[in-house]
Amino acid sequence: MAWRSLVLLPFLLAAVSGNTAPFFNMSFVYVPEDLELGQHAFQLTAIDFDGDSLTYSISGPESFYFSVDAQTGNVTLRNSLDREHQARLTITVRVFDGMNDAVSRKLAIIVEDRNDNAPVFQHLPYETFVPENTKLGSIIYTVFANDIDTGNASKVSYSIEEVIPDNTKNRWLFYILANGNVVLNGSLDYAKNTFYQLKILAKDGGGMLHNVLTFQNSSTYLSVTILDEPNLDPRFLNEPYSSSVPENCALGTTVLTVTAMDRDTGVNDNISYSITNASVPFAISSTTGTITVSGLLDREQLPGEEVLLEVTAREMHLDIHGKVALARTLVTVTVTDVNDNKPQFYHCSLPSCNFSTGAQNNFRGNIIEHSSSRLPVSNLSIVAHDPDKSINSNYELYLQGPNASAFTVSPAKIVGTGEVQLLVQDPSSVDYEISHIMVVQIIANDMGNPADCCSTATVTISLIDSNDHIPEFPQNTYNLSVVEGSPAGTIISPNITAYDPDSGVLGQITYQLLPESIRKIFMVNATTGAVLVQNGSLLDRETRSIYYANLQAKDGGNLVGTTVLEITVLDYNDMAPIVTGSYFISVEEGLNIRTQIQAIDNDEPGNLNSKLGFKILPGPFSNNFTINASTGEMHSKEPLDREALEDEQGQMVVTVKVYDHGTPQLSTLVNVTITVGDTNDNAPMFLKQFYEFSVFEDSPESFVGMVEATDADQTDINSRISFLLQRGSGSSNFLIRSSRLGPGHYGGQLSVDTNMSLDYDTLQQKLFSLVVLADNTAAENVGDTASVSVVVHILDINDEPPTVSLQDVHISENGTQQGLVYTLVASDPDTNHSLVFEELAVTCFKGASSAGEVCWDWFVLAPNGSVLVNSSDIDYELCDRVVLTLRAEDLYTERGNRYSQNETLRILITDVNDNTPLFLPIVETFVVVPEISPVDLQVATVKATDADSGLKGTITFSIVSVVLVDDKGVSRPFENLFKVVTTPEQDSYVGSIQVASNLDGSLKGQYQVTVEAQDREAPVHTAQTVLNIFAVDQSYRIRLQFMTTVDEVQSNSENIKVALTTATKAGVYVVAIRTIEDTRAAQVKAKSVMEAYFVYSNGTALDVNQLSVLIQSNPLVLAELVNLGLAVIGPGEVAKPTRETELIGIIAGLAAFLLIFILVITLVLILTTRSYKRKLSAMKALKVATTFSPAMAQQGAGIPGTNQYNAEGANPMLNLSLNPSHDLGFHEDSSSVASMNSLDENTVNAPGDNNLKAKQGKTQLTDPTDEEVLVAALNMKEPTKTAYINTTFTTTDL
Repeated sequence: MAWRSLVLLPFLLAAVSGNTAPFFNMSFVYVPEDLELGQHAFQLTAIDFDGDSLTYSISGPESFYFSVDAQTGNVTLRNSLDREHQARLTITVRVFDGMNDAVSRKLAIIVEDRNDNAPVFQHLPYETFVPENTKLGSIIYTVFANDIDTGNASKVSYSIEEVIPDNTKNRWLFYILANGNVVLNGSLDYAKNTFYQLKILAKDGGGMLHNVLTFQNSSTYLSVTILDEPNLDPRFLNEPYSSSVPENCALGTTVLTVTAMDRDTGVNDNISYSITNASVPFAISSTTGTITVSGLLDREQLPGEEVLLEVTAREMHLDIHGKVALARTLVTVTVTDVNDNKPQFYHCSLPSCNFSTGAQNNFRGNIIEHSSSRLPVSNLSIVAHDPDKSINSNYELYLQGPNASAFTVSPAKIVGTGEVQLLVQDPSSVDYEISHIMVVQIIANDMGNPADCCSTATVTISLIDSNDHIPEFPQNTYNLSVVEGSPAGTIISPNITAYDPDSGVLGQITYQLLPESIRKIFMVNATTGAVLVQNGSLLDRETRSIYYANLQAKDGGNLVGTTVLEITVLDYNDMAPIVTGSYFISVEEGLNIRTQIQAIDNDEPGNLNSKLGFKILPGPFSNNFTINASTGEMHSKEPLDREALEDEQGQMVVTVKVYDHGTPQLSTLVNVTITVGDTNDNAPMFLKQFYEFSVFEDSPESFVGMVEATDADQTDINSRISFLLQRGSGSSNFLIRSSRLGPGHYGGQLSVDTNMSLDYDTLQQKLFSLVVLADNTAAENVGDTASVSVVVHILDINDEPPTVSLQDVHISENGTQQGLVYTLVASDPDTNHSLVFEELAVTCFKGASSAGEVCWDWFVLAPNGSVLVNSSDIDYELCDRVVLTLRAEDLYTERGNRYSQNETLRILITDVNDNTPLFLPIVETFVVVPEISPVDLQVATVKATDADSGLKGTITFSIVSVVLVDDKGVSRPFENLFKVVTTPEQDSYVGSIQVASNLDGSLKGQYQVTVEAQDREAPVHTAQTVLNIFAVDQSYRIRLQFMTTVDEVQSNSENIKVALTTATKAGVYVVAIRTIEDTRAAQVKAKSVMEAYFVYSNGTALDVNQLSVLIQSNPLVLAELVNLGLAVIGPGEVAKPTRETELIGIIAGLAAFLLIFILVITLVLILTTRSYKRKLSAMKALKVATTFSPAMAQQGAGIPGTNQYNAEGANPMLNLSLNPSHDLGFHEDSSSVASMNSLDENTVNAPGDNNLKAKQGKTQLTDPTDEEVLVAALNMKEPTKTAYINTTFTTTDL
């Protein structure tokens, strides 16, 4: 034993003083995201206490970003970082000191933020609609820009850079708060501007970028559309309003229509109309503005023939101030006369008649009998009156009644109003002696109104008696004449004398005029009879053209003779023509007008003084009309054109002169006002027949050009022009906005749609042929539409990045191809470009994993796109796919990105069978229990890989040889003992080693199985490995005796195995459960036995002693097993060896005896010396044993198939893990290591049994004086409970 310790000492010293592996003490590093390629990122530093030269490397999917200097550990950036894309990277760092296995660990790389991102506006586009009455300080919109940087670089501030339209007021109309709220800073007016565009700048708080304080910004536009609010009153169109309507017209007759419009064009509120005059016979439609007759119209009852209506137009909704929005206008309605009144009689004298009083039907007068013919009835004041006008007031007078033939009425016809006289027609009939009273009826007949034509006045005439001799005039009637208006004293007749035969006073004649009323106008010389003008101002032919007077000659006896004076008032041209009615004519343009100028002249009809003539006086519009000089019928020469009028209201005033033909000639002027209503009769007209513009590509919102059009219509509503693009190819790329340049003059601003980005390179035609429509829309009817062609040329900008077309390249490994292997092709749609290629990165892959930097120098990319082989070291097994990240650059780029997208060219490496299969390291320990190992049982596995692909890398396993090496190191070959089954797995092949024939359970040792791996394509490559399969022989078979029957044990077998596994932590392999046959060695009466092996995964097995200790160390399991019937634990039965085996054993024993004899002679002194030391060690073990449980025993490597250990003083494994790197000492002499866990007694604790004490007392050792120290120690620690003693358990020599 001493020499074995000396042998192991050098190995123990090497384990204590061996080279230590390096280690990293860093877990994370920081790297700025703006680090440029090739710059230092961080330093790998490992600590090696041995001072060995270290080699560094990195791996992992994210090691793509870095390169490491293997010698210095300096890590540089290989591919650009982006914190916003990936803020944390994890790579595997590895260090190798050339002595130990490489050490690796995960390293976290935290990417530090840099201000490399500008704020990005969210939720675009920005547009809002704001009422024009929005209050100052109101928030009209909120913008938000997000900056994905951190710190101050993510803090965004806002400002308004530009306001369109750009003027001084608009620049301060809005401001923006720090939170993105856009605030109104002034007042809005829809009438002034309906749209604003705010350029908003978002700027971050600044941060470092490439060691420079950098501020990033971006801008966008906010479109603000102003919503019209009702803040303006409506306005009437086509004022002034005038029309005429006949009296007594039907209810509902349309007079005219007024139109008002809401000046808030964006609101266009509904308007209601009303008439504010009280008690007028007119009504108005609240919706259409049409004025109709609502009551009976009687011109004669109206204050005048013209009625003024006050019309109010109200908007339906209140304005923004809560008030009613309204407008008023006056409408002149002329009520024209209709012959609807009959003439009536009144008792009065002109001009003091009051016709508003009731008419009278009865009158009284008197006359002297036998009065001369044509002598009027005295004291009779009758006035006939017809309230109708002009020709409608003509009527005739005639008499009816019993005395109608005695009288006549004068005048026979009257126009309007006239005094009526009854004249004697038959003097003989006027005879006092016949009748004192005469009655006649005066009939006034309106021939123009047959339905209600006549009025009757009954006149009662009282006759006055006279003398027989009366003065007589030579003539019964004197026809005299006087010019109207003659001055007082004018002699009408120098003398009219009467003859009276009476003499004396009775014959003296005194002249006077009768009736007395005539004396106001005429006078007579009482002596001479001369007739003179008394008051010439009363001589008005137009009022009365004939006067009848009685010239009375009175004698002294008061007898009177009379003659009739018929005084005709001669016409003097003193009456100017009178125009009846007013002439306000409304007509739509495009129509002819025709009107009759109605006038009368009250001078004597039938002469030149009353003959009327008509002519149009020179004026602005005199040439547009003509008038019949005789009839006064006026009409336009041609249809009227509203656009030819300069007057904003569209009025034409023509002055017509109405004149008579008398001397002096008199005239009257009348204005005929023609209001020409505008109709939408003019189509818009573009100022040019063709427009041609140009605009650069990729310029949304850019102004392209302006088209202009005019409309000759005169009203805003008819001349309003709106522009639109006719739907067609390309029209959706543009917008057109209409703007008013002047009255009837509009412009259409053509611009590129804000959401469109025209790309010259993608357009088949480099121009757009647009059709712009100019449309004017009247209030109720749609006008004509004009169109014009607009050609927009798109100008190219070198703004398109190039594109690269790629396809995979296949290259054989090992440098079989050289030079040019591929030529890149790139294209650029811009008209002028120059393209070069640039290599950005090289990535090496093996399968789906990164292959590091192995392929970086294999290929070269030239600027002209040539891909060249640059190395002969191309190795498929190191890298089967090379990915070149590249891009094309346009050297002539003017705007935008000059680079193409980063493209990847895949270079696929073609495999060549140049690799030998490689067995993977085996970390498992393979164990086989021959007794329970059936055919096809898998007892071991191998794994191998082949870096080649396809059949070149397909592996087939085979077993070359099987050798059993027993405990003494003797090798014994076997054939067909094992077989191998090949199974492919991911990236490897598995060889399953299975039992091919029954194994001999009595053989001890390990099977050395040589396995060969071979690929399948020429040239074929092979590799071999040797597996060690440890055999557990029958010496480790343990018998568990139960006091229950076989059936009970079998039914409880699972519970028994669970309990045993819990106690031992070993695999329980049951060989058999059978009835016990021989119980001579046992002190209990068992009924059945279970034989089993207890084997650990490291190849060690438990013997009886070890199992007994483990079960006793777990009282719960022990109790469970006893309850299940366990009685005795003993060794298993081993088959007796054959004679051949015995012979071999004898020979081997003699050889061993000879060897041991020589060793004993040589070391007897040493052994004698160390015997005492062993006893001291035993005493120490006793002390330790009293304080430690077996579960805390020292562990050491166990030799499979044995119960011995390769370190002195070691305890069994007892289900503790085994370090496979320790030498198991298979080639040592199995007898050279002794167990320190030997037991002289093996007991199974059982429930208390007082009868056991006697049995226990009977147990005696053969030689008490030879009791071993450890046995004594165990006796001292003997369990308090009674135990069954099994003397079949043997004790291993200490």
